[in-house]
Formats: sequence, structure tokens, C-alpha cells
Amino acid sequence: MGFLKEFKDFAMKGNLVDITVGFVMGAAFKEVVSSFTGGIVSPLIGLLFNADFNDLKYVITEGAPNDAGEIVGEIAVLYGAFLTNVIDFIIVAFVMFLIVKGVNKMKKKEEPAPEPPKGPTQEELLAEIRDLLKK
Repeated sequence: MGFLKEFKDFAMKGNLVDITVGFVMGAAFKEVVSSFTGGIVSPLIGLLFNADFNDLKYVITEGAPNDAGEIVGEIAVLYGAFLTNVIDFIIVAFVMFLIVKGVNKMKKKEEPAPEPPKGPTQEELLAEIRDLLKK
């Protein structure tokens, strides 16, 4: 039973719960960024290339149509999808940077500077020396 109690204590620590919440929010945010990139950024960039940005590719070997009319045997470098994922990553990384920067800025404001330890004043020390000399 000691192992289960130790695991429960570990799982309920604030840091682990914070990390879990951050992970779930990050996954949801990634979906938002993906839809932003796929629905807004990619079409705008696609205007430059006169094509769907996600479908951009460099064909190394042409494929042949099969009976269903699908192209099979094509070998291509899908650089449009790769660039879309790179844009997604840059957006997510930039937003995470801004969040961490904001949290760090808030932490600095919350933590007041520690006061220097108060010791006896010069007058108190002199009074103490005087009293010791009287004895």
C-alpha cells in the first residue's frame, strides 16, 4: 500500500497537474493553429503559387492512373505539407514564448525583494557594551 500512496502523492502534486492541464491546452491550441494555417494562411500563400499550398510537391517520378482513375506509383516530395507544418510550429512556438515571458514577468512582480535581516541598531550595541562594562 505504501507504493500506491506514494504514487497518489506524486500524481496530486501541483506541478504534475499543471503540466497535464498545459498539455491538454497545448493540444487544443495546436488544432486552432492548424485550422488557422490551413484555412487562412495556406490559401493566401497559395495565391502566390496559383495552387493549393498543401498540395505543392516536386514530382520525381510520374505515376500512372489505375482502373479507378487514381494516380499510383508517383514519387514526390510533398514540400507544401511540410511548409504548412513548419508554419504551425513557428506560430505555436511564438505563442508559447509569449506565454512563458508573461508568466515570468508576473512572477517577478509577485515576489517582493526580501528585506535585509534587522539587527540591533548602533545605539543598542553601544548600550549593551556600556552595560557589560558596568558589570
